[in-house]
Amino acid sequence: MTAAIADTTVVIHLYRRYAPALAWYGSLSQPLGITPITWMEVMVGAGSKAKQLACQTLLGQFDLIHLTPSDQEWAMQQMQSYRLSHGVAIGDCFIASVAYRLNLPLVTHNVKDMTPLVGNLAVKPYA
Repeated sequence: MTAAIADTTVVIHLYRRYAPALAWYGSLSQPLGITPITWMEVMVGAGSKAKQLACQTLLGQFDLIHLTPSDQEWAMQQMQSYRLSHGVAIGDCFIASVAYRLNLPLVTHNVKDMTPLVGNLAVKPYA
């Protein structure tokens, strides 16, 4: 069972081998989920075939949770509500939609942008 949804910021920290992220991740007893949005955001940052392979290996450790049509509708509503007032991004709305639907924590270092979308489900998991 998926413990939480990981935002792209957390996955990037794991990819870069950031010690606090690795320690936190190693302490988990249940897997984390990611959305296809996070998967694509991580892969777009891979600047070579070797880095792309490393990203794919890391991403394979997560449960991939696909968006539903209702997630997409919810994300569109959040974009309309919070784009101008809070500057939320498209990807953030889609990622947050899955956490909202499943009522799971959204572990992120982008708490400022995620909180308007999912409230206290947005959690900064490590310093």
